[in-house]
Amino acid sequence: MRSRSLKARKSRKYSSNRLLRFLRYWYIRLMRLQGHPREIARGFALGVFSGFFPWMGLQIIIAIFLATLFRANKIAAAAGTYISNPVTDLPIFLFNYRLGEFILGQSGRANLGDIFQTNQSFTEKLASSGGQFLLTLFFGCLLSATVFATITYFVSYRLVHQRYHRRQTGRKR
Repeated sequence: MRSRSLKARKSRKYSSNRLLRFLRYWYIRLMRLQGHPREIARGFALGVFSGFFPWMGLQIIIAIFLATLFRANKIAAAAGTYISNPVTDLPIFLFNYRLGEFILGQSGRANLGDIFQTNQSFTEKLASSGGQFLLTLFFGCLLSATVFATITYFVSYRLVHQRYHRRQTGRKR
């Protein structure tokens, strides 16, 4: 009986530390990237920017394209897109949609139930309400992506710069 409870405690402890281990692993990977701290921070911020848009499956491709365009670290850009994952997608996009509603001053919510209750064809109904939905989502995504990418740039630059500076002073000894 005692061994079973000890085993259960170890299992709970391991599961609670899994997230911390995962985050630490990616933090170390980011810190070990080669390149100037500005390039790495710029790449990570571009990845976060791309990750805030609902381009499922294209986020990494767009982030790498932006990293190439802005001369940023492509690996950091790809890593930054993981802000959007199956666990965070719904909360991010719901927040972005509500933010878009606030920006555009929309008081009424888009009711997708109305699509099924009129006499128009399904595609006509979806196109008529979908355009407004996508516009609202796009403006919310644009604002939140810009804000979070800017914050990400400065935070990641500071972290990577400290690591880079420590690495440089360590070599001079």
